[in-house]
Amino acid sequence: VQLQASGGGLVQPGGSLRLSCEASAFTLDYYAILWFRQAPGKEREGVSCISSSTYYADSVKGRFTISRDNRKKTVYLQMNSLKPEDTAVYYCATIAGCKVVGGQVNTVGMSYWGEGTLVTVSS
Repeated sequence: VQLQASGGGLVQPGGSLRLSCEASAFTLDYYAILWFRQAPGKEREGVSCISSSTYYADSVKGRFTISRDNRKKTVYLQMNSLKPEDTAVYYCATIAGCKVVGGQVNTVGMSYWGEGTLVTVSS
């Protein structure tokens, strides 16, 4: 099972990026997929999750949209209205299930994840 995140880059505040998470050697149909991020010196933060429904952290709700294309084995994270505090390395992972607790997307129960993609929001 391999997951590869891509699509990161440097963007100005207020800008947009679309991240992709491509799976190899397995189909996405039966998996919940989590996007999480980690900034230097900060704890891992669940950003969004998709199973039969979509879930978002309060910090990104209304700005980020998660979607999936099972035929392409790809999950996307559309990020709009980016802020400097969104700067982090973003990863995608398989997870047992999606849930939000206290405004945060749960990251317990992740199984597989690959290399992340760096998102830098700066003027």
